[in-house]
Amino acid sequence: MRVGLDIGGTSTAGILLDGTSRPLHEVRLASGYGGPEVLATAERAVRELTAAAGTDVTALRSVGVGVPGLVAADRRHVTNAVNLGLAELDLGGRLAERLGVAVVVENDVNAAALGAHRLLGGGTGSLGYLNLGTGLACGIVLAGRLWRGDRGVAGEIGHVPVDPAGPLCRCGQRGCLEAVCAGWAIARDWPGPGGATAVFAAADGGDRAARALADRVCGGIAAAVRLLALTVDVDRILLGGGVSRAGAPLLRGVRAALAAQAQRSALVAALNLPARVTILPASGTAAMLGAAALAEVDGVPA
Repeated sequence: MRVGLDIGGTSTAGILLDGTSRPLHEVRLASGYGGPEVLATAERAVRELTAAAGTDVTALRSVGVGVPGLVAADRRHVTNAVNLGLAELDLGGRLAERLGVAVVVENDVNAAALGAHRLLGGGTGSLGYLNLGTGLACGIVLAGRLWRGDRGVAGEIGHVPVDPAGPLCRCGQRGCLEAVCAGWAIARDWPGPGGATAVFAAADGGDRAARALADRVCGGIAAAVRLLALTVDVDRILLGGGVSRAGAPLLRGVRAALAAQAQRSALVAALNLPARVTILPASGTAAMLGAAALAEVDGVPA
């Protein structure tokens, strides 16, 4: 059996898989803040999952953890997980000591990309998982394996500037993709409940300001899709995260923006991007499933 944990700023979700990767149990707990609380919650989630199966942690083959922040090449140390209050933590090593089980750690968006790959049948294909949450980042799977880059920042396309005169990004640059279409940018320009879902509903209801914002968001996401296709040429590009909950209106808008660009560029038209982008089904479980697969894909850190 294997456990996959998805540790977010608000909640920690976990899944227990049997030897055939069949889901057995799930759990969701408040994450807590700071190293001791994050570790305690992760340990509790693992123990609750194994208890629900009538066994204990000694029956586990491995525990995989997806976490926001930068993850070192040793697949243990996490830095700059601001929403969890972690400047630096040997999350994998200390959790392994508590559990007596091998632990592998990965960035949460990378874990979700791997989980998306598994949800869509696995194999040796390629995909980009564009996570449209509070921020914007992409996990990339090439030939069935995660591509992290030399410094672990492959896929951080949210901070690619696309408009030098655009809004100020939280990274200090202007006109980043994230400042155009991420969740925090939508909240900046559309205060109130509902986020992207509310914006697209209002746009469909005839609100001109909402329609302008929805078009900008779709244009920004379409730019991210083109960037992925033109740099790493993944076969499929999947949209996930909170902004993607806007659903069909969002997907229609993104495809329309891609089709409009294709009319102006034979190169873009040849990429057939509208057919390659879709919203990831069951995106809530992707990060947990990907985390559970980490040890299987990459092996256990020394």
